[in-house]
Amino acid sequence: MNVIASLAVKAAYLELVPPFERKSGEKIDTQWVGMADIRKRMLAGEVTDVVIGSAALIEDLVAAGSLDSRTRVDIAKSGVGAAVRAGARKPDLGSVEALKTALRAAQSVVYSSGPSGVYLADLFERLGMADELKSKATQAPPGVLVGELVARGEYELCFQQLPELRQVSGIDYVGPLPPEVQLITLFAGAVHSRSAQSKGGTAWLKHLASREAQPVLRKHGLEPA
Repeated sequence: MNVIASLAVKAAYLELVPPFERKSGEKIDTQWVGMADIRKRMLAGEVTDVVIGSAALIEDLVAAGSLDSRTRVDIAKSGVGAAVRAGARKPDLGSVEALKTALRAAQSVVYSSGPSGVYLADLFERLGMADELKSKATQAPPGVLVGELVARGEYELCFQQLPELRQVSGIDYVGPLPPEVQLITLFAGAVHSRSAQSKGGTAWLKHLASREAQPVLRKHGLEPA
């Protein structure tokens, strides 16, 4: 079974693969792809068995006819967090004003190109800081774990989905965005409308969303849907 999935669910997903493969006899082959590239590839007509990404992306691909709406499964939710290089001073993110202070104080900022990154670009505008941050805030290419850029010392402060930050060593988690400006992303999956693996694909998605999977999801920074 071939799957194309968002990096946000990778750590929990990989832990859940072996028990499912043993129980089902299925072999799962997964490509980890940024959300923008998933959309591009599916709309270009690529066929796979299962697609996992943000609920908004899954809905768009269902509407485009790429995915089968009857097989959609909501899997998990995640908020946006921030991180710095391991050992660096952690800024206060406890309020919107504190967030603005942290952004101003940082020498450089990097954020993802996924749903959290699109949201942050808009948030910077709403906070009246877009022009102020233009010279030091960078949106990473699709599929990049921005924590890795901070771990290498290329940037001082990064923002991405919490489970993506947890996949990176060499960084310290600062905390979530303030509640007033937090974004919760729902991740979902569906079987491709041209897949011959509808039954197996649906079973895999249901396994990811099962009660048994919940402790694994939480361990890796995701909340069950």
